[in-house]
Amino acid sequence: MARATTAYVCQECGASTAQWSGKCPGCSAWNTLVEEVTSKSGPDRTPTGGKVVALQTLDAEVPDAPRISSGLAELDRVIGGGLVPGSAILVGGDPGIGKSTLLLQAAAALANSGHTAIYFSGEEATAQVRLRAERLGIASAPVGLGAETGLAHILKTLSGKETAPDLVIIDSIQTLWSDQLESAPGTVSQVRACAQTLVRYAKRSGAAIVLVGHVTKDGQIAGPKVVEHMVDTVLYFEGDGAHQYRILRAVKNRFGPSDEIGVFEMRGDGLREVANPSELFLGERDNTSPGAAVFAGMEGTRPILVEIQALVAPSPLGTPRRAVVGWDSSRLAMVLAVLDTRCALQLGTHDVYLNVAGGLKITDPAADLAAAAALVSSFCGVALPAGNIYFGEVSLSGAIRPVGHMSGRLKEAEKLGFTAATVPAKLGEDTGGTGLQLDTIAHLSDLTARLAPPERA
Repeated sequence: MARATTAYVCQECGASTAQWSGKCPGCSAWNTLVEEVTSKSGPDRTPTGGKVVALQTLDAEVPDAPRISSGLAELDRVIGGGLVPGSAILVGGDPGIGKSTLLLQAAAALANSGHTAIYFSGEEATAQVRLRAERLGIASAPVGLGAETGLAHILKTLSGKETAPDLVIIDSIQTLWSDQLESAPGTVSQVRACAQTLVRYAKRSGAAIVLVGHVTKDGQIAGPKVVEHMVDTVLYFEGDGAHQYRILRAVKNRFGPSDEIGVFEMRGDGLREVANPSELFLGERDNTSPGAAVFAGMEGTRPILVEIQALVAPSPLGTPRRAVVGWDSSRLAMVLAVLDTRCALQLGTHDVYLNVAGGLKITDPAADLAAAAALVSSFCGVALPAGNIYFGEVSLSGAIRPVGHMSGRLKEAEKLGFTAATVPAKLGEDTGGTGLQLDTIAHLSDLTARLAPPERA
């Protein structure tokens, strides 16, 4: 016979303990343990009443997953070509970044194309959602709208329809509660149980479920990590409040690439898709200023050109400042150490500031060469040649290592009017017959020798 027990569950990592304490024994967070009532069975028993599972071979033919276009090309690109019936998608992002706006526009576009879309809001009343729809110009779209947080009521509403809807949006998963649990909404047990039930409904009915998730101060989706494992796709909606650009990034996708991005521009009438992000990020570039280099990067399968800006100035402090926006600070420290040690540039007594224009966050290691070029250009006060792009990975020895997707990077630069490219000497793959003039370098000292005057080198 099952009996109810009490446990204290951490709301940050999901660790469980029998006694309360101010500090979580799992993640060492303070004041995160919340009392929850759980059900625990007695002695372990072998489950009974199962059925035989039909097994298949690995070479069995599997049809491609059908797709339903969301009506937003950038969203379709990120999720792999469109919504897959029966899939579960988790969307996270900072407050006010535009998650609800994006999903409401997608629901309206889907409904206008003849499909069925239902939007459940647990944070706003229906009147507030209608006001947003009027501002976006999509109030006439036949989207089913409801304001509900009870999981049982939502499932009853969905199961009462003759056919399952094509798209169901839950905004947000942290506001849902199940009457099967005594814990408060937003706790680890409630989020886990509600997400599991909704994913089970999606698989059974064939409806695509989109769950909106809150994020913590560290930028991670709040709640248990197991939720990200249960869903098929995890998307992060990123952006800076000071910029109008928004990046939709896939970090997990069972039906497509897991590192794809979509670019949007936030306007007064909603989000506008950006078909060519490179032109957006390079729109206000100054070719005559030292310390600016154009980097040809890859985000998933999409080549993107972005400007990397650097400022190197003498420091009056004993410990010079190091500030970086949009790039890994440890990567910057490594490039500076290589420039000091392998290229004999005296940067240790200078303040260094590095910025990726447009608010884009770069994780591609091929940005090493572009960042180094911007740093050397600022340090020497010499502007880099106009119409030139840079990409390559810098090793600790100062050697420039080849990178992948070289032809895609070069074709994107040629399409935008660039005429030359500074690339690694060992070409990692075919350049694809590009018309760009390729300037190959084998060591970082080759770059500094061209830019730095003899008295600065």
